[in-house]
Amino acid sequence: MNRRKFLKWSGIGALTMLAGGAFASRSLAANRYYDGPVSDHFNGTHFFNPNGEEPNNFFELMRWQFGGGRAAWPADWPSPFPPAVPEARVEGERLVVTMAGHAALLIQTAGLNILTDPVWSDRASPFSFAGPKRVNPPGIKLADLPKIDVVLVTHNHYDHLDLATLKALAERDNCLIFTPLGNDRIMGPVVGEGRITTMDWGGSTPLTTDVTLHCEPCHHWSARGLGDRRMALWSAFLIETPGGKIYHIGDTGFHQGINYRAVREKHGQIRLANLPFGAYEPRWFMRPQHQNPDEAVQGMAASGAAYVAGHHWGTFRLTNEGVDEPLAALETALDAAGIARERFRALRPGEVFEVPAATA
Repeated sequence: MNRRKFLKWSGIGALTMLAGGAFASRSLAANRYYDGPVSDHFNGTHFFNPNGEEPNNFFELMRWQFGGGRAAWPADWPSPFPPAVPEARVEGERLVVTMAGHAALLIQTAGLNILTDPVWSDRASPFSFAGPKRVNPPGIKLADLPKIDVVLVTHNHYDHLDLATLKALAERDNCLIFTPLGNDRIMGPVVGEGRITTMDWGGSTPLTTDVTLHCEPCHHWSARGLGDRRMALWSAFLIETPGGKIYHIGDTGFHQGINYRAVREKHGQIRLANLPFGAYEPRWFMRPQHQNPDEAVQGMAASGAAYVAGHHWGTFRLTNEGVDEPLAALETALDAAGIARERFRALRPGEVFEVPAATA
């Protein structure tokens, strides 16, 4: 493959898919990130989704990449919202969510500033010259972020784990980073291992005397490049606060709604769910790892979330659908389900969502 074709190919998200492991080895080499006991989602070498689907292989990746059907994206797709300058703190039971872009959300409640999957780099890629490039700047300038207390990193794909951003946040704020098993080996040399707490599915840890963080399953996978497919865990998080419960998923396949129903049974009422609803075409390739808008609406209903902050769309071109197709499909799905559109907010960079108090 010549350089021109490589750049074209990588620019539509193949490098992010590479991080997902379509090129990664299926060998039984020792796990480079994690050495722990066998469990219902770890076989001693690799993590897996119980009763789930395997990620696609190299040949299926090639079929997708050269199969056509990609909608054109604009080089620049500005947000209608100006860059936000968030409050320093949000106290009590107020809950304010500000969209930085893609899956990076600033969650403010109970006096805590929590940042999810922060990516401020121009590309979601291991390279500075190739890979998915932002079509809009972050909705919060890094300098305008309030002091961050907690960072949640759901998995190690480049559009969720950005070492440059994590380094800047750690140096500026000395924040604590929570992530699933194995990802500390990737982040530790850059941010310092003492700042990182790893969690397994079903685990919990206090953030303050009245805020608790829970690590929950989602249907996905992990890798940073060649040979490390599924060697670090992926997860969702649930934050238990005085003002209600917040459920954050970075990436997930719908998986028949199993994990949504489980989180509702375990945790009860959810005030806000942060749900991905973009990067989903073609379905034959993306279904195991990225839910589509209709499935996101089903997930909202299955989890019992009162409100949703929709993310993972309109910033990085990763898959085949057009830049605004997820929004149109989401509105159609909400109308068909009889759910008011204002309950599922498809957030754009810079948008601020003051989440109403949940009602029974």
